[in-house]
Amino acid sequence: MYNDLINKKEKIAIVGLGYVGFPIAIHFAKAGFEVIGFDINSKKIDLYKNGEDPTNEVGSEQMKDVKIEYTSDAAKIKEAKFIVVAVPTPVGENNIPDLYPLEASSEIVAANMAPGSIVVYESTVYPGVTEEICVPILEKHSGLKHVKDFNVGYSPERINPGDKVYTLETVIKIVSGDTADTLDTVAKVYETIVKAGVHRAPSIKVAEAAKVVENIQRDVNIGLVNELSEIFEKLGINTKDVIDAAGTKWNFHKYNPGLVGGHCIGVDPYYLIHKASELGYIPKIMTAVRYLNDHVSNRIVDNIVRFSEDAGVKNPRILVLGLTFKENVPDIRNSKIYDIIKGLENKHYAIDVADPWADEEEVLEEYGISLTKDYENKNYDVVVVATAHDVYRELKAKDVEKLFGDNKILIDIKGIINQSDLSNDVKYWKM
Repeated sequence: MYNDLINKKEKIAIVGLGYVGFPIAIHFAKAGFEVIGFDINSKKIDLYKNGEDPTNEVGSEQMKDVKIEYTSDAAKIKEAKFIVVAVPTPVGENNIPDLYPLEASSEIVAANMAPGSIVVYESTVYPGVTEEICVPILEKHSGLKHVKDFNVGYSPERINPGDKVYTLETVIKIVSGDTADTLDTVAKVYETIVKAGVHRAPSIKVAEAAKVVENIQRDVNIGLVNELSEIFEKLGINTKDVIDAAGTKWNFHKYNPGLVGGHCIGVDPYYLIHKASELGYIPKIMTAVRYLNDHVSNRIVDNIVRFSEDAGVKNPRILVLGLTFKENVPDIRNSKIYDIIKGLENKHYAIDVADPWADEEEVLEEYGISLTKDYENKNYDVVVVATAHDVYRELKAKDVEKLFGDNKILIDIKGIINQSDLSNDVKYWKM
């Protein structure tokens, strides 16, 4: 199949054109493959056809000379033999893995899959999902038999939204397959677009586990620093100063305290927690860290309330700068900043939210929030700098102070405002 793909006798289909799938489609097309880009969101497809990149992962400039057949017609998948599934794997109520997007996309692929196809999953899952959940769906809705009529592989995404250094091309790609031949084909196909090379995992389950562990490790380390930050605050010690001092040792890993949102670190641990629980083992460290990190927003709300009450302000006017889950990306999925906003709304405070990166319609649909662009001369009591967008990093202390009225409470979650430049009457807090 690899030779047929290279010689354009067969096509590659990417199912799901979001933050993961779209860059993959672009890179395969750049490498000379015939690429079909499928997504059920017809509005998104129209944007791609018009040369617009709503993910901002690739940029409209790089789309100009790239040939991809964008479509929301699932029947087009029939033209491809190498099919990459890159759809979200969120969690639902009680943080239970929501496999519906993966299951639904598997049904779509199965209904349009030709014999001899290889289906490669990129979505983050717990070990066993590809072979125990996706394969039966592919068989049921295609009438084909696994291994005999089609094969599957798993190659977890490692894209870091907004990162222009560690990209699809520069990070080693984990690949796996249900047979040695499948593994070889999957490896060769990805090697054409990943300059860093590939790591051939011995099984699909190992590859699935490796991906989820990557984010669990980061979650645990951030959780530790979040706990330390709370202790140091009570001790009157600056957490950053402590991290900087400890970081002078060669084997110390630097992590900063903060909110843990987004579609990876704040979600993926629940997948392994869920699977472990099904097996009769309740993970202690992962569960404790998830609770700790998910409740950082409560700590921030409590401090806003405390500062406001100390200033004698019963109903503070609050401005929140930033809503996306990290800096310089439009991604609002699982934004823990919304948890802060929700906590403040429960106090019946007046809140304005601004974010130049977030899509206004998406924010309104997802969170019911109308973003504000005009927030000057509003005399806010509290300003929360929630996301370290470059536009906010460029703010000077005097710029922030212009946003206040008589009361001046600055909650600098990311610690990007120089505290020493602020007036003495500004009450300042950071993690």
